Amino acid sequence: MLAFGLSSFPLAGQWLSYPTSNVPRTPDGKPNLSAACPRTSDGKPDLSGLWLMERNRPTSTAPAPGCEPVSQEFINIGWSFKEGLPYQPWAAELLKTRRAEQRINDPLSHCLPVGIVRQHTSATYKKMIQVPGLLVILSEHNASYRQIFTDGRPLPVDPNPSWNGSSSGGWEGDTLVVHSNGFRDGLWLDTTGNPLTDAAKITERFRRPNFGNLEIEITVDDPKAYTKPWTVKLNQTIKLDTDLLDYICNENEKDLKHLVVE
Repeated sequence: MLAFGLSSFPLAGQWLSYPTSNVPRTPDGKPNLSAACPRTSDGKPDLSGLWLMERNRPTSTAPAPGCEPVSQEFINIGWSFKEGLPYQPWAAELLKTRRAEQRINDPLSHCLPVGIVRQHTSATYKKMIQVPGLLVILSEHNASYRQIFTDGRPLPVDPNPSWNGSSSGGWEGDTLVVHSNGFRDGLWLDTTGNPLTDAAKITERFRRPNFGNLEIEITVDDPKAYTKPWTVKLNQTIKLDTDLLDYICNENEKDLKHLVVE
């Protein structure tokens, strides 16, 4: 389990060799990932599919058996900011504490939910199911789910705080724009410990430029923790001929008692 908080994720076994239907192919029979994305009956891009975050974290050593590399954003969501994220002073101090006690305090080390940002950046599969009025995201990690309503409902004014918050979205051309609020206080955005508070609002812009790729632009507006909103862009790739298999973090868990602050 400690691998979650460091540099790799267990590679869960999958439904083997079951072909994905309706895959565009090149003349030689290979999947044509650059083909046009599928569309729903109303002409909007269909985001449905099995997706995996881009593995963009360099590594000088081979991953441990049964593990694969993770993304830079999973480790540090703000890694691409030359000056770092725009922390409020107290949040910068909190980050120092979280880094020093990362293994013992990271919610992921305790098999707790990861929140919507870490769900995107994790190295486990996510399945999107798009139907009229709703986009559902199913995650292998702890067999979790997220609902994004696209039926025009407003966000709740006084939401009941939760790990994933409340999400409502609508289309702007070919981009699905999702607004979320109602997060629990004290969430971690990544393994480093960048914070998210109960004052946060998150805007996601989902765009599927072609069959094989999904772009997710995330803007975090959390005036309690940051001096201004900031934005990151994540790249996902489609995974074919396989499916979800739940990974339950607490199953056969034997590491928690060994977590100590050195």
